[in-house]
Amino acid sequence: MKKFKIFIACDTTNINKIKQIIKQTKNNKLIIGYKFGLEFLNSKNSRNFISKLKGKIIFGDYKISDIPNTCKATVKAIKDLNFDYITIHTNCGLDALKAAKNVAGKTKLIGVTTLTSLNNKSLKEIGYNNNLNKVVLKQSILAKKANLDAIVCSPKEVRMVKKVFKKEIITPGIRFNSKLNDQKRVLNPKQAYKNGSDWIVMGRPITKGNIKKNIQNLIDHLYQ
Repeated sequence: MKKFKIFIACDTTNINKIKQIIKQTKNNKLIIGYKFGLEFLNSKNSRNFISKLKGKIIFGDYKISDIPNTCKATVKAIKDLNFDYITIHTNCGLDALKAAKNVAGKTKLIGVTTLTSLNNKSLKEIGYNNNLNKVVLKQSILAKKANLDAIVCSPKEVRMVKKVFKKEIITPGIRFNSKLNDQKRVLNPKQAYKNGSDWIVMGRPITKGNIKKNIQNLIDHLYQ
């Protein structure tokens, strides 16, 4: 039976909470990785904790966004943490993406397209003339040109992205129900995988409340 792959977003600075998330999401039905975002990565004890985290798939969601030399230097600065995946914004441009990829080594470099908290109205406010799908498509083509290892996009754009980008696709914006929180472009887990997501990312729907019950709900949702 196929094992679905999911990154659990550990969005807290509380290391005991993270240990609890890791312990209570362990199961043999899913392949699970753990995503650490800027909140945790910028906290006091994050480096020490991640350096000691063995035998797990770990994802450093740095969303690096800067000039080529700084992107390259940042990737080099975190190499000792041995992340399996780290993120960089495709909006950095092709030169920055290539510079970061050249020093990433075994760490898979993920190109972030348009955040799932944005929609067409948001993009117009920022100053984009193209609609959201066209922007994501161009970002995906950039990621391909830079030979990135994966892409982050909304589950709603996966089928479109797969036409130009043939490697791993990781999708946040996953919800069991209509409660969006701060997301705008969302689908449920089963819909995301059906569209072609290789990995889904879930945070609050798993980590808030009864974690064991939430992960079992996900398993039931996927395998029923």
